[in-house]
Amino acid sequence: MLRILIVGAGGIGGYYAARLLHAGHEVILTARGAHLAVLQEQGLTVQYGEEVWSFPVQALDHSGLVAGYSPDVFDVVLVTLKSTATEAMLAELGPWLYHGTVPVLSLQNGVDNEPALASLLGAQRVLGGLAVRIGGHIVQPGVVEAEGPAQIVMGEWPLAVGADRRGALLERLRSEFEAAGIPATVSDNIRYELWRKLVINNGVNPLSALTGLDTRSLTHHPEFQKIVHGMMAETVAASKADDVNLGPEDLAEMFDLISNFNAIKTSMLIDKEKGRPLELDSIAGVVLRRCERLGIEAPYTRTVNALLSHSQN
Repeated sequence: MLRILIVGAGGIGGYYAARLLHAGHEVILTARGAHLAVLQEQGLTVQYGEEVWSFPVQALDHSGLVAGYSPDVFDVVLVTLKSTATEAMLAELGPWLYHGTVPVLSLQNGVDNEPALASLLGAQRVLGGLAVRIGGHIVQPGVVEAEGPAQIVMGEWPLAVGADRRGALLERLRSEFEAAGIPATVSDNIRYELWRKLVINNGVNPLSALTGLDTRSLTHHPEFQKIVHGMMAETVAASKADDVNLGPEDLAEMFDLISNFNAIKTSMLIDKEKGRPLELDSIAGVVLRRCERLGIEAPYTRTVNALLSHSQN
């Protein structure tokens, strides 16, 4: 049995929590506001396809977590927050985490979350990760909806090199996740995997929030598919700034993947509809900053980013 802290019980965190609880693991969740109140009073409900699962859960806000637990009572901390909340989370939980040794696994969008964790905790405590082919969001307090195979890819940050205690933990996590119905793989180059996901995220997230269209509508539209492909190509080019040299084969594979995936509303579109902060800076902003560093243009990303930013003002 694993003892797991999941920081951020939204669509992604809530779904994984349900799988792990069903498999008999001990899971503590953090949340806030009305969602936290319902989790505490009525438990967690997950809608996954035609299935509906409900579990009583232990849910806390960050102050309650710090007051009630030592970080090292957990085998691993999973961070499933929006990347827009990473800075605030580190301000609230950073000192608490700093005085422990528990490894932290980020399952967030973008490529800058792991460096932020490593700057505080040291790279030896950080596991990079991503949730692949999953759509998930809170539909009402206490209730999350998820779809897709919901695979986890994870690895030592920034690269797997030699003997490292994180390797044994990753293998244990992979085995336990698989047994819980969560497809999981361990990568020896997690930065490569994170950038490949960013290719998809930058390709569809900002444009979907701007147009209101789902991923299939975008990738099968005669004009919008060209913009999706262009933004993905700019992300591939931007990866070179981090010495992650994605190439044409990565672009083709990622474009094919998102074109043939379920028609989903992206997380950024859902956030816009609900009036929540957008992960624009950690997706399009990352690409623009890397392209500027390389001295190359990113006209598709720059235009969509500007239009979407303006629509938010």
